[in-house]
Amino acid sequence: MTARHFLARDYAAALGVIVIWGLNFVAMKFALHDFTPFQLGAARYVVAVLPLVFFIRAPQLHWKWVLLYGLCQGVGQFGFLFLALQVGMTAALASVLMQTHVFFTALFSFFLLHERLSRPLVGGLTFAALGLACFGMNFVVGTAGLTTVSGLLLNLCAAAMWAASNIVARKAQQASPHYEPLQFLVWSSLVPVLPFLLLSVLFDPSAAEPALRWTSSAKWLSVPWTSWLAVAYLGWIATIWAYAMWTGLLKRHPANRVAPFSLGVPVVGLSAGMLALGETIAPWQWAGIALVALALACVMFGDRILAKIGR
Repeated sequence: MTARHFLARDYAAALGVIVIWGLNFVAMKFALHDFTPFQLGAARYVVAVLPLVFFIRAPQLHWKWVLLYGLCQGVGQFGFLFLALQVGMTAALASVLMQTHVFFTALFSFFLLHERLSRPLVGGLTFAALGLACFGMNFVVGTAGLTTVSGLLLNLCAAAMWAASNIVARKAQQASPHYEPLQFLVWSSLVPVLPFLLLSVLFDPSAAEPALRWTSSAKWLSVPWTSWLAVAYLGWIATIWAYAMWTGLLKRHPANRVAPFSLGVPVVGLSAGMLALGETIAPWQWAGIALVALALACVMFGDRILAKIGR
């Protein structure tokens, strides 16, 4: 059964998730100073599953859902996101662009699950498209700063893969309605480790930069404690703890009451990027941010507003 009212612990959990996920992007930037994107992906998920995988039972659902979720959410979402942050994307803007997963999820649901597009959703998609056009204008007028076209496209790919993982989670829920989300999360976090290791061996510049090799003891000894702390934050805090709190909120309250709290994530991400990393936002980027925020608000509150108007 779901609760009717948010208690103090619920507000504390929601605020905790907002702050943790908002700071997540700054932690990624710090870690990428000393790890390649593929090394960071492997390290994040090794930390996420240890030692929990030895104490938490395997989820009671078909393994194809565990495998697909791990590939989409782990290798896909964070592989693209880490690459975007390395080749040309600020932590501040990444926190905003990742919220476009809401619209990718809607599009995938329409084409793959044959779900209808509501009026608020169509409006949100329109505002989101205008927002992306504003981000594109930065490159036209030459005010993109540290953001590159490849970084923007990779960031959008990461959001699309997050949406794909949402579809997988929805299908898994339909196939096995009573599976335990924490078990599913921990065991699916095992999946990305080997692909990230293989990608690192194949594509990381180990020949040109021997110090980046996995087998180099100098590599691991040279990594400062701040980067290891960032990896621990990404694995334990942002992956396991935050998702556990978010899942708890969804189990106690309707999704339409919990989802709006995610609007706070880009606020924290923007503030943290500017304060901790000294990142700046160009005028066209602010316009894009405003339109994406308006799009999210349209999707989350549109039905409620239309219902009041229709009374």
